[in-house]
Amino acid sequence: MMRQDLQMRPRWRQDLAALVLAGLLAGAGGPATATQEYILPTLFDVTGVAANDVLNIRAAPDATASIIGQLAPDARAIEVVAHDATGRWAQVNAGEQSGWVALRYLAYRVDVWGEDTLPPSLHCLGTEPFWSLRMQGDALVLSTPDAPERVMQAAGVLSSGVFRDPRRAVSAMDGAGGLTAVIVPMACSDGMSDRAYGLDATLILDGGGAQRMLTGCCTIAPR
Repeated sequence: MMRQDLQMRPRWRQDLAALVLAGLLAGAGGPATATQEYILPTLFDVTGVAANDVLNIRAAPDATASIIGQLAPDARAIEVVAHDATGRWAQVNAGEQSGWVALRYLAYRVDVWGEDTLPPSLHCLGTEPFWSLRMQGDALVLSTPDAPERVMQAAGVLSSGVFRDPRRAVSAMDGAGGLTAVIVPMACSDGMSDRAYGLDATLILDGGGAQRMLTGCCTIAPR
């Protein structure tokens, strides 16, 4: 097994480098919104709402739009995936649909995107075929419909070096092979719901002498 691991590493470096370049190009000019403080998507806490009140989630970035959900005055770790054109509204998810809340009632968290790390709440998923990838301590758990669940040890996490940039390249391995993933901040849809995602994911699975590519979306909203 050690000899096989040593033989695979050069190929993993090539795959990872290629995916990082592709992710950088794909993310350039994408819809992720950046300020001096943060880059979306990231997590926010509700602030400035009275203890006996709620923060409304509206169907459109407009104070007169219909209410599709509510956030408690002490709600924490709310994932914001986009801003509207005015920069005064934040897009969040409520159930199986996305909506908008007034940004002035949200305060961004500074502990979400650490250098060369992944948020513990990261969860990626895709369709055609269905798959999911989630964090489990220092490991990644990959689920697909045609194979047993795989717990893969993370071999490395790379970030772009830009302050609080969500862009990540990840490699992980188990006894059956390896996984390389690039996660890029850009608008993404799961194709099944009206939820909005702010992270696009490309995975390459390597094992048994063959490679396979999976695509999908990621969220950092706590489950």
